[in-house]
Amino acid sequence: MFINAPREKVWNAMLSDVTYREWTAPFNPAGSGSRFEGSWEKGSKIKFLGVNEETGKEEGGVYAEIADNRLYEFVSIKHLGEVKDGVEAAWPDPEQAGFENYTLTEKDGGTEVSVGLKNIPDDWVEMMNDSWPKALEKLKEIAER
Repeated sequence: MFINAPREKVWNAMLSDVTYREWTAPFNPAGSGSRFEGSWEKGSKIKFLGVNEETGKEEGGVYAEIADNRLYEFVSIKHLGEVKDGVEAAWPDPEQAGFENYTLTEKDGGTEVSVGLKNIPDDWVEMMNDSWPKALEKLKEIAER
């Protein structure tokens, strides 16, 4: 996805709390988007959680580790398990860990954002394929403001 904004602006829109909730809304259509708890620093633990707008209750999500973070260039999220009712449950097989990788490249005065997914659970594939284009369009809209 090409975004007509500098890498720093795209990066900040992608990872800042308020705008993260906004651009990730397609991943939690019944709620107010996803939110994160934790840090984007390499080696840090982070949770991605969804909230139901009607009930105000958290619907769960996933927890992960930031596998890599190169400022304004690349962030890799290693998904380790699910969060249900506030309780973390690791996937039984450590090899089941999935990766979500974001690369930001300067191009033609703007930023090319590419997303790579590896080892994503089968039951996530349809949702991811449906949600990613919508989420990236929202990120583009936010960063180009």
